[in-house]
Amino acid sequence: MSRPCIALIADPTSPEGCREYLADAVELLTGAPPVRVDSRHFATGGTGRGVRDGGRLRLQVPEERLDFVPDVVLLYEIPPHHRRALAGFQGLLESHDVVTLAAGPDAWRTATEKNLTVERFLRDGVAQMETAVLSRPTFREAAGTFDRLGRDTWARPVVGTGGNDTFHVTTPAQLADAAAYYAERGTDWLLSRDAGNITADGWRHQFRVFVLGDRVVHAREHLQPATDTPCNTCQGATAVHIAPPDLPPRLAELAVAATASVGLPFAGVDLAVENGGVVFEVNVQPAFVDGELELRAVAVPYVQAHLDAFALAGGGSPRGLTASA
Repeated sequence: MSRPCIALIADPTSPEGCREYLADAVELLTGAPPVRVDSRHFATGGTGRGVRDGGRLRLQVPEERLDFVPDVVLLYEIPPHHRRALAGFQGLLESHDVVTLAAGPDAWRTATEKNLTVERFLRDGVAQMETAVLSRPTFREAAGTFDRLGRDTWARPVVGTGGNDTFHVTTPAQLADAAAYYAERGTDWLLSRDAGNITADGWRHQFRVFVLGDRVVHAREHLQPATDTPCNTCQGATAVHIAPPDLPPRLAELAVAATASVGLPFAGVDLAVENGGVVFEVNVQPAFVDGELELRAVAVPYVQAHLDAFALAGGGSPRGLTASA
């Protein structure tokens, strides 16, 4: 059988560079590079087109001279604020039974908009720190919530990325600053009880667990010396990699449950071991931070899962490009 035609559709404005890991994984597994497509072509208002070709989906981007029928679509590295604009394209992939782990727009939205994640976790009994959703609250309303949550809290936007716009709030003055910050930007926000996730050495820490289906494929612990700063690597945290068998079983169980709760087939789950284990959030498209290790541990299994799904679907008759890429 000839090689499947794999489309890698990503947003080139993202600084994370996940698309490079995925392209390398595709070439390692198939011997050929993927067809690269700028996801903005298929966002609302974009010029990309999806048309039925027999029982298949043909993708066309006239200005890029792209016209092809993909066997597999890797839809990845879409910044959170840009995801809603791709809901129509996700629906198109679903309606044509295109092999992809991009999930549907409902799962993306549930994981991306953290107020919906909180509601879903409550419904499904996924452990999390007590959290309140706030929308343009008066200071009295915000202060009442702050008091109820123990006056040691984290404020974060409903939609955010990389720990940006996130604040450790422990005083009324900090609370007022956070409320004003979100009000100025017109965004709803969340206030959560602090998890007390501090090591014996006084470092803030949490875990990022990569879940594929019902298994953990990779994990890392993030160690942050600045305890008032989020534990994101882009915020200065150090990543210590953990082989899946060495991850505390409770964290593995929680990560798989959280991924299933929001409806994703693949995710990066942020959680803490303190408080019996609690989930902070589920990342739709977690970043890769350590070159060769995460290429092999995460990107390759992710692409292989697509190839396995393609084989289970019958393998089809892969169709390559019909115009230059």
